Amino acid sequence: MRPNKVKQIWKDGGYVTNGWLHIPSSWSAEVMAHSGFDSLVVDLQHGMMNFESSVSMFQAISTTNTVPMARIPWNEPGIAGKLLDAGAYGIICPMVNNQSECEAFVGAMRYYPDGYRSRGPTRASVYGGSDYAQYANEEIIAMAMIETKEAVDNVTDIVSVPNLDAVYVGPGDLSLTLGCEKVGADIDEPIFMEAIDTILAACKKAGVAAGIHTASPEYARRMVEKGFQYITLSTDTGILRAMAKSMVNEFKGGDGTVKTSLY
Repeated sequence: MRPNKVKQIWKDGGYVTNGWLHIPSSWSAEVMAHSGFDSLVVDLQHGMMNFESSVSMFQAISTTNTVPMARIPWNEPGIAGKLLDAGAYGIICPMVNNQSECEAFVGAMRYYPDGYRSRGPTRASVYGGSDYAQYANEEIIAMAMIETKEAVDNVTDIVSVPNLDAVYVGPGDLSLTLGCEKVGADIDEPIFMEAIDTILAACKKAGVAAGIHTASPEYARRMVEKGFQYITLSTDTGILRAMAKSMVNEFKGGDGTVKTSLY
């Protein structure tokens, strides 16, 4: 089976530079894949794509050694299995708030005896190799999102779930449920940073990788220094919007300074 480069980077003690895809286009996915990201996440929760366009995007990403991943719309095993069969090498699941929800998610990611995923890796056996089903439980990444106060309170139990590879901080919902003054990415408020420290401590103790969504390289570097091993640099939407606004503002006489946003 094709090795999962993300897992290898973690094993080597490095961090993964991830990109995020909202635009339902194989062409934009291919452009992003050729931009140096270690992995790309096709976002079926808040992105504009459906299953069919996601498959085309996986194919475009596969023109490089960038690892194709996906965020599912919700904690539902059917779509998780379908995206894995289409060639996703990892799944990010939103709104995992407790141990039982995490167990349900991780179970959907693994073949028997480690889980209850149905065997039928249609495109995955083409992308991953003819022995995909034999090694998928070892290579495929299960990443649960920690994005509520409830999830932070339960993070020790969540990361204790066997075969969970990583958690992923969703700063938008987390900052909202924590009652932060600012809601979105790149939050510096003490209550948010305390939650981040709690998550990182639990992950380190359990041997689980930690990821986070950011909106700027500066904040992303700070998160690497804190111990995050999976760093998302904005989104294709945010990058396109920021660059377009910057060019227009500069042309019209402004300073050209525009920050990316979470979406």
